[in-house]
Amino acid sequence: MKGTIDNLKKIHDNRYVVEKHDRMNVDGVIYINEELLKILGTDESIKQVENVATLPGIVKASMAMPDIHWGYGFPIGGVAAFDMENGIVSPGGVGYDIN
Repeated sequence: MKGTIDNLKKIHDNRYVVEKHDRMNVDGVIYINEELLKILGTDESIKQVENVATLPGIVKASMAMPDIHWGYGFPIGGVAAFDMENGIVSPGGVGYDIN
């Protein structure tokens, strides 16, 4: 099943990738250690990394830092950059509680 830790491929110490598939425009990259990886599968944050990778104009990768967990749209700890001409602006990607 997509969006699970079973789809993560270890590419370096503390660095995992969800390879581009289906509608994803870029890979998903997650920076996390083995201990935190064990609890990562308890929510749908990996699926959110995949969803961000489908957004128009995303550049390089949909990334998540070690504090990754379920957010509003992006996962908390999610990072994404978008092309100025063809990308999106998302003022509330992880939520609207921080201004």
